[in-house]
Amino acid sequence: MIDKEIIKIASNTENHGALDKHTHFSKLKNAICGDEMKIYLIIKNNKVMECKYECESCIYCQASVSLLSRSSKNQSIEEIKDFADKAKNSFNNKVSFNKDWKDFKKIMTNNNIARKECLLLPINTILDALNN
Repeated sequence: MIDKEIIKIASNTENHGALDKHTHFSKLKNAICGDEMKIYLIIKNNKVMECKYECESCIYCQASVSLLSRSSKNQSIEEIKDFADKAKNSFNNKVSFNKDWKDFKKIMTNNNIARKECLLLPINTILDALNN
């Protein structure tokens, strides 16, 4: 059964859509299930000013990218990379996310470990965009 919190988070689509004048972009696909994620960023002075996404994916992926698109605004590239490292380890270890990322505690749980790849696809996509 899908957690109501996942549905609630995924239903916030304020940042869904393409971003025409993006400075960074990535498109990744989950080889296991076929979920597809596109992330568009506008970066100025090493900070994310704007983050939009398009996805054809499951609700876990949608919840993760919805949170990511909101939480990454006004974050430095280093802060995002630091968060990504913590997120990847959060399923096996007790990880404390700082206040800007605290909502990820609701979805990055042992209960959702079977959907780990779904939850991490948006994070891997933003990292790929930042490295291009």
